[in-house]
Amino acid sequence: MNRPDNPPRKPFLTAEWRWLAMLNHEVEPGILKPWLPQGVELDFWQGRTFLSLVGFRFLDTRVMGFAIPWHRNFDEVNLRFYVRRKMPDGWRRGVVFIRELVPRTMIATVARGFYEEPYLAVPMNHRIESEDSLPSLVEYNWVFRGQPCHLRMETQGGLRDLRAGEEAEFITEHYWGYTKRRNGSTSEYEVAHPQWRVMETRATDFSAPVAELYGREFREFLETKPESSFLAEGSEVTVYRGGRLP
Repeated sequence: MNRPDNPPRKPFLTAEWRWLAMLNHEVEPGILKPWLPQGVELDFWQGRTFLSLVGFRFLDTRVMGFAIPWHRNFDEVNLRFYVRRKMPDGWRRGVVFIRELVPRTMIATVARGFYEEPYLAVPMNHRIESEDSLPSLVEYNWVFRGQPCHLRMETQGGLRDLRAGEEAEFITEHYWGYTKRRNGSTSEYEVAHPQWRVMETRATDFSAPVAELYGREFREFLETKPESSFLAEGSEVTVYRGGRLP
């Protein structure tokens, strides 16, 4: 089921997001408050605030229905946290990105220039090993200022549906994006997709110069073992053109 339910609108971007490796760290709320856009507040799960490292495959990407040569299939690794916005019909739950890594310079340039999203273009590649048609290892690699970096995950078991109220449901069930603009305003856009199935993990590893890539305030969180991790199967997604909050 797509959430929230809205009248049909023309998509801005369509794609498939596949094999989302998610490493989730509990973080002090005060660390995130300087990153909060106006008009939203931090979203909590059982009184806890989370920061997630997410690596995934971007496939069959189309902008306004058009596929751009050499920009259809690529990797992304992002660092994000979770927010919500009060509306007359309830809460809009969304994410704010601290950094988004992609391998295509044009994607990063357009996203920064027109949408002020925190994109950075770096050399990237991925490795996915399968067992019984499901990933047993998913690895996203990149190079930042000459230093090799990676987000790696080994899975166990099969795909399962999300359980109501669990942490993995909270992490994945955020269907809005919010961006803090340079002039102080906030952009909002909707991302629609079905609920994802997930796989458990037996091992994870992350290596990157955290202070230089994300900020020194995140070192104590990202350089320790994550509170949780899982691999989401992903699906087709639709991103709708956004607007500014009043």
